[in-house]
Amino acid sequence: MLEELDIKNFALIDSAHIEFSKGFTVLSGETGAGKSILIGSLAFLLGGKAGVEQIRTGCHEAEVCGTFLPEGKEAFVWLEERCIESDDGNVIIRRVMRDTGKSSAWICGTPVTRADLLAFSAFLVDIHGQHEQQSLMKVADHRRYLDIYANIVDEVDNFKSLYTKLVEKRNLLASLNEGESDRLARIDMLNFAAGEIEAASLKAGEDSDLEAEESRLSSYEKLFEEIEEANGVLEGTDESGGVLSLLKRLKSSLARAKDMDSSLDSLDSRIQSAFYEIDDIAGELRRYSSELVFDPDRLAEVQERLDLIYKLKKKYAPSSGATVADVIAYGEKCRHELEGLSGAATDRTALENEIAGLERAVYTAAKAISEKRRAASDRMSKEVESILARLGMKDTRFRVGLSVKDGDDVEQKCGPYGMDNVEFLISANPGSPLLPLARIASGGELSRVMLALKTILSAADTAGTLVFDEIDTGIGGEVAVAVGSHMKMLAAKKQVLCITHLASIAVYAHNQMKIQKGVEGNTTATNVFPVTGQDRVREIARMLSGDSVSAQSLEHAASMLQKFGGE
Repeated sequence: MLEELDIKNFALIDSAHIEFSKGFTVLSGETGAGKSILIGSLAFLLGGKAGVEQIRTGCHEAEVCGTFLPEGKEAFVWLEERCIESDDGNVIIRRVMRDTGKSSAWICGTPVTRADLLAFSAFLVDIHGQHEQQSLMKVADHRRYLDIYANIVDEVDNFKSLYTKLVEKRNLLASLNEGESDRLARIDMLNFAAGEIEAASLKAGEDSDLEAEESRLSSYEKLFEEIEEANGVLEGTDESGGVLSLLKRLKSSLARAKDMDSSLDSLDSRIQSAFYEIDDIAGELRRYSSELVFDPDRLAEVQERLDLIYKLKKKYAPSSGATVADVIAYGEKCRHELEGLSGAATDRTALENEIAGLERAVYTAAKAISEKRRAASDRMSKEVESILARLGMKDTRFRVGLSVKDGDDVEQKCGPYGMDNVEFLISANPGSPLLPLARIASGGELSRVMLALKTILSAADTAGTLVFDEIDTGIGGEVAVAVGSHMKMLAAKKQVLCITHLASIAVYAHNQMKIQKGVEGNTTATNVFPVTGQDRVREIARMLSGDSVSAQSLEHAASMLQKFGGE
């Protein structure tokens, strides 16, 4: 259930705080007042498309925040899986659209992606607008409605996965049969590459180590000269010539001095440390110098190895900055692909047997789904007819038509969703044959068929709030009265919000809100506020005849509210 909605700088709405109640709530207002903006802000909050055009003129961002009380456990399971905590059962969703083109969303203070927002909002609100009504014109959507009613959506999803696996295996077998020469050529190429890389016995990081060694060996003479010069500086050629000798004399002098002045202790300690550190460095350089030898054979070996690595990089990892690890990875990829190609070729019989098993499983699953659809289609047809009769279409016949897909084998007889073609059929007049709904239904009839479907599907829908945007298109008179009565009945189980311009629907609502557009200074703004008591009578009167002040209009409005507005 939607409890509160806060809107800031969204389209024509400057700022609005709206509190919603249970039951049936009508949103009314003059044409162009911005009724659909309110629903648009809710759709935006729940993960709908966002654009900078939704930001109020002169502002840098639009923000919508809603407080919900989920009615199904599925919503709380979803939150728990993502370590999001509700506020004593309440869930606060917030979404912001910035003029930079970026939007952000939070659920209970936790940042979420738009995909997450769309997934979670399905547990909360189901918005029906005229665009969705057009789905009745798409025969492909009729199967989806039937599957929801039959409660087999998960079963059909599992079937789709099984069918997809069958198609993949068939494609693999076809590629083996039709591209044998290409496959063999690919195997030869992969074998050569994998063999060449394996024969090189490469090690990750080897190229860096070899380059360092090559630099050292090829610069032997210069390196030896520099080390000898360094040794000479440290140790000198006589008692007074080297750094160590000087440091030794400095250490002795300072040691004698600190015996006379204890304040020199810290300097003495530092000189001692410096002397021993330099002495250690000198020893390391002596060892390095004694081990430094020129090995032309090793230099040639290193250069030959580097040349091999360079050629392998150029062939199998040609990108700039490639390393030995990239070449090794390519070799592993070749081996993996070889396993797939070779395995498929040597185990062709096993693949054919697997396909045969999948075909049997697909057919069995499709048959089971078809039987459930056929049983559900009869129930669904009767329920829709019953509701349509209450909505002013008492002589209408409605059928969920099922037929088996054409073909003789599994691949042709079954599709991703089973073996059935599903199409809604309708006969709106006595004696008229049943014909496709998409071809003959008027706008008003489509509205009522969709309302009937929403009614029977709402039991399987976890969303606690149903929103109808302009569902009254193409209806009026007694039909509108029937629609209003039906929505009120539907509101006994769900929170229902409805935008309407018909008073005969609005009078059935438990609550009514008015959307009004006005000019404040030089700015056009849309405001939302509840109407009760005499204000609601005036709003109903305006909806009836455009006259909200005459005694006759007010009396008519009050009479309708008294007749239809009670519990």
